[in-house]
Amino acid sequence: MRLLGISGSPSRGSRTSRLIQEVLDATAQQADIETELLEVASSGAILCDGRPPEAYEGETRQVIDKVVAADAYVVGSPMYRGSYTGAFKNLFDLLPNDALTGKVVGLVATGGSDHHFLALEHQLRPLLSFFRAYTVPGTVYAQNVHFTGGEIAEETRRACRLLAEEVVRLTRAISEGQAGPAYPVIVRRPDQQKP
Repeated sequence: MRLLGISGSPSRGSRTSRLIQEVLDATAQQADIETELLEVASSGAILCDGRPPEAYEGETRQVIDKVVAADAYVVGSPMYRGSYTGAFKNLFDLLPNDALTGKVVGLVATGGSDHHFLALEHQLRPLLSFFRAYTVPGTVYAQNVHFTGGEIAEETRRACRLLAEEVVRLTRAISEGQAGPAYPVIVRRPDQQKP
């Protein structure tokens, strides 16, 4: 199983990246799991310009391929003004629509206070739902008080371990990779159909 962590922080080594790494590290004893952390701040991906995903090259192509190749994910972003970062959104704008279909995603976020906690539910979860991914019901949210002396507080480490267990458990439980029924077919009126 390839478990990819995606940090949407604009800073390398951020609190968000550290939380995601904590989740990834919680799977370290399982020999059949490979983990990797992708920080958008150092990914080299360019701004999405509307081209189809297969038209991108270089580092951007490598990032797209890495995300598509993963079997499961732990994704997170710092929350600014109640939403994820533009860098995080840009990465998802680059991906093919079916990149995460039927795959499991654990959600992580950081913020300056508890005011941003619900952004996990009304920002991150709908984004992953668009990609037809299964999101684990629990999340990990950490704000300033969850980091003491630069270290992640024990209660937050425990939450990271639980999230890791759920991502792995649900990924193993899903064998067919089908994420529910297909989208409905939109029947075009005769005057809208191409000849």
